[in-house]
Formats: sequence, structure tokens, C-alpha cells
Amino acid sequence: MTSSTLDRVALANNPAICDLRSDTVTRPDQAMRDAMSNAPVGDDVYGDDPTVAALETFATEMLGKQEAAFFPSGTQSNLAAMLSHCQRGDELITGTEYHVKSSEGAGASVLGGVAIHTIAAEPDGSLAPDAISAAIKPDDAHHPVSRLLCLENTHKGAVISLAAMQAASAAARDKGLAVHLDGARLFNATQALGIEPAALAATADTVSLCLSKGLGTPAGTLLLGPKDVLHRARRWRKILGGGMRQSGILAAAAMHALQHNVSRLSDDHQRAATLSQHLIDIGAGDPAHPTRSETCMVFFTPAGDHMAFRASMAEQGVLLGGNSPTIRLVLHKDIDDAKLDRICSAFSAQCGT
Repeated sequence: MTSSTLDRVALANNPAICDLRSDTVTRPDQAMRDAMSNAPVGDDVYGDDPTVAALETFATEMLGKQEAAFFPSGTQSNLAAMLSHCQRGDELITGTEYHVKSSEGAGASVLGGVAIHTIAAEPDGSLAPDAISAAIKPDDAHHPVSRLLCLENTHKGAVISLAAMQAASAAARDKGLAVHLDGARLFNATQALGIEPAALAATADTVSLCLSKGLGTPAGTLLLGPKDVLHRARRWRKILGGGMRQSGILAAAAMHALQHNVSRLSDDHQRAATLSQHLIDIGAGDPAHPTRSETCMVFFTPAGDHMAFRASMAEQGVLLGGNSPTIRLVLHKDIDDAKLDRICSAFSAQCGT
């Protein structure tokens, strides 16, 4: 049985399953559904959806940016940002395992003719200023023009300090590069750091902010930044097929999430820490790969057959991701304390304690 088939069977047979595959699996709660149901809407391609406009204004004030645009997905918003900063033949610099390089189909290169130069991240997930400076090309016809630095925070769940972000950004800006921040889980980072979102957003010219992960909306990402860049990004959104009509229904969910679901992300962090400690306490997993937690994520390596372990956990009502050998367990708003107790009990039963 394949991983996807296993997941479908488990979900079909147990609607109350504890789904740890990702925080993207969250479903709108009743309050969010009510906000969506009551949202005034218009045609956002014409710019007359009042709920989208209200969301974009709210987000710019929250993150200290000039303008915002509502996109269907984080991949599309990142791509539009990269294409808005760079021309064909330019180059962007990013981390080797950062999402814009590892998991977005190399869209900037495929669709925009933008070269991607990668550098290895430091142990904390940051990019070292010296490495950034060394990657920036001289003004020479033999090289592409280094135009953009792409950062991210969190990185694989780990929080990068504000000081490290500021240092990386300064290294790029000192050489005339723009900076884009993939902030898919930006609020997880700011909750962990105890800082205002605008402080982290200030380390970049443009910021993408995913709304469908820990914040719990059905879909959508905001791209924020200067007016001129956002003007180009809106054109790219149209070219990329991201212009939506009565998207105020989704924007209402996003507004509700920004107003009600940010501070509660710390609950996910605490539950992740609790689950991680439980796995350590019961001696679960491969000793060669110690269990650890990072914000809302737990990284756990089962001993023995990976697929058999997943199948057995699914039979107990706990759905795990297909990563191998280390599985990423993601806590989110649909995993409350009662479900966490079920998850801990399932791991205890599976690991023989």
C-alpha cells in the first residue's frame, strides 16, 4: 500500500483521526466559517472586493509594509515576488534547503529565467553574512547580476534570531540587493522570539505570509512590500493565473485568523515540546537520530521498518507524514490536549512501553 493510499484509507475510516502530517491539514472552525459566510464580496480582479481590501490594509498595518496582495498560495506569492524583483538573466541567492529552492519547482528559473545560487545554511538555519557577500557576483559580463536574497523564517521549524536575520539582510542590502522573506510560518517565529511581526518583516523588502498552515484558513497567502514591487507582483499574479473573483470569502477567513489565531500558535509549540519529551521519556525511536522539537514540529526517527510503523500508527488513529527516515510530526490548531493524549498513548503502545 502506498503512502497516499494509506492516508486516504485512514482518513476515510476515522474522521476523528489525529493528523500530524502538516499544519496545512487544519480545517476552519465554526467562528471562521461564520466569518466566511457573512463576508461582503466583490470581484477582486477589478479591485472591488471589500473584504480583500480590508484584509490587505489590516496586514500592511500589522507588518509595517506599504502594500499587500492576496494570493491563492505561498508558492505563487514567492514566485511573483522573485519575478518582480528580478529580470531574466538576473540571479537570486538563497539557502540550499530553503523552500524557494527545494520545494517550488524552480519556478523562478523555469518561468522567469532567473538563476538560483544556493549557499549552505548555518546550524541555526540562518545564512552567514560572509557567505552571502561571497556569493554576490562582481559587475562582470561573465556572471549574472546578483539581484535578490531570499531568506526564510522558520526553517524546518527552527526559529532564526532577529539578529541573524538582520545581519543577513544587511549583507545583501550593502551590495544593493533586495531581500525577500518567505514567511510561511512567520508568526510561529515571532511568537517564539517574543517580538512584533513588523520587527521580523522589516528585515526584508517583501514578505510572503501563509495563512493556511498554523493560522488555520482554507487557502491563501499575503505578499507585502513596497508599492512599486507589489504593482509588478499583481501583474505577475494575473499572468500566473492567481487572479480570483469573489475571494472575500477566503479573505474573511484570513482576517479572522490574523485577529484570533496568532497568539494561540504558542499552544502548538508547547504541545510539540510535550510530545517530544514523551517520545524521549519512553525511549522511542532510533538512538542514532535523537528526537527533538522545533516550534510546532517534532522530528522523530522510528526504529525498524518506516512504512510498517506508519501503518500501525494509522490503525491507532494517528496519521504521520511520509518523510524518511526522520518523520516530521506537526502540531496544529486541530490537535488539542485530548488528541495529544491519544497521540502519546499510541506512541507508547507502538513502542512497547
